Amino acid sequence: MNYHIVGAGKVGTTIADQLSSENHNITIIDLNQKKVEEAEEEFDAMGIVGNGASHQVQVEAGVMDAELLIAVTGSDELNLLCCLIAKKTGKCQTIARVRNPIYSKEVNFIKRQMGLSVVINPELTAAQEISQLLRLPYAKKVDTFARGRVEMIKFRMNPELHMDGLQVADIISKMKCDIMICGVERQGQVVIPNGDFVLKNNDMVSMMAVPKETAKFFRKMGIPTHQAKSTLIVGGGTIAYYLAKQLLEMRVDVRIIEQNKERCEMLSEQLPEATILQGDGTDKEFLLEEGLMHTDSFVALTNMDEENLMLALLARKYSNAKLIAKVNRIHFEEVVDELDIDSVIYPKNLAADHIVRYTRAMQNSLGSNVETLYKILDGQAEALEFVIREDSSVTNQRLMDLPLKDHLLVCYISRYGKLKMARGQDMLKVGDSVIIVTTHKGLHDITDILKY
Repeated sequence: MNYHIVGAGKVGTTIADQLSSENHNITIIDLNQKKVEEAEEEFDAMGIVGNGASHQVQVEAGVMDAELLIAVTGSDELNLLCCLIAKKTGKCQTIARVRNPIYSKEVNFIKRQMGLSVVINPELTAAQEISQLLRLPYAKKVDTFARGRVEMIKFRMNPELHMDGLQVADIISKMKCDIMICGVERQGQVVIPNGDFVLKNNDMVSMMAVPKETAKFFRKMGIPTHQAKSTLIVGGGTIAYYLAKQLLEMRVDVRIIEQNKERCEMLSEQLPEATILQGDGTDKEFLLEEGLMHTDSFVALTNMDEENLMLALLARKYSNAKLIAKVNRIHFEEVVDELDIDSVIYPKNLAADHIVRYTRAMQNSLGSNVETLYKILDGQAEALEFVIREDSSVTNQRLMDLPLKDHLLVCYISRYGKLKMARGQDMLKVGDSVIIVTTHKGLHDITDILKY
């Protein structure tokens, strides 16, 4: 399929990387010639130097033959204009990045009036992910499915859990909790485990369950499950604003440190219930004075990746807080994962996942749509949610009788609004939502879970 991306910044190139890896034809449009040339070389894409909001430039780029245009420049207004022109010229589907909080309450109106297929806001999505992590501090990562009714929790196997040497099946029977262990990361290797798989200390485990069962499991393991009651945020940008709004609704005490005086004044007006502190968030003494040692959580959201990581490591030394750092560059994930930081958020990845989910749904040959998609297990696996809209080779047969691909788990089935953990005797039916975890990448349709 032919996809056009306007904007060759961090978000645009991350999206291009994802889509090109799925063998799509990519055209990148940007005013910066160097960025265009780099994208052409890295992603084997066609590059056009010019203004993506220009009708002439879009025609030159071949928008008439494009299935989708994605506008992710640094300007919300320019992104919307790009999409409007593409819609009128090429009649393709359109996705715009719109991140200004001013527009956050008008997203549905904008989509409807401009005919946009999707509006993405990486900053808002990142804030939502962080608030999820603060709700369940023991988790390194929280992904949600079935409109929030199913969670995938990623946590590290520590000696305090007393699970070393236990088989997956033994843990589930011992805890008497309705959970599914669906992924394990160990020394760079990723496994979709069966019941016989033996867990070891320091494993990174991904577990799927409904929120009630998640809380029950961690309580039985002796791990506190209460949400953070206070947070100290360094960096008062857009993510911090969205995050503070959500945390205040959760009745969390919010303190934000921001260096820029005008930004502090703006945040004080927009977030009257939060404490806004003007100062240098990299100053250790200042952090200690403002409650670093006593806060339940610490979130580093400056514009510099290195600064965020160093701040989180500093906080580790002086507090027992839940530590979260934002990182934009994704090329050093392996190094970052080795650091003693509870959770690292990659906003650009979140945006790319959202768009890939939509493009997969566009390509479905049968009546099943990819509703939710997450890159999990250090990017080596995917968790997907399909909606089954037609009968096919996977429906009305017991799961145990289907020739399912190796390294694939059918985890949950949602039917008529009721959730059920998938068992061998269960059948998939039209109308079901189905959650899949697999190391096979690029599944577009529910029938792709079969070997043949």
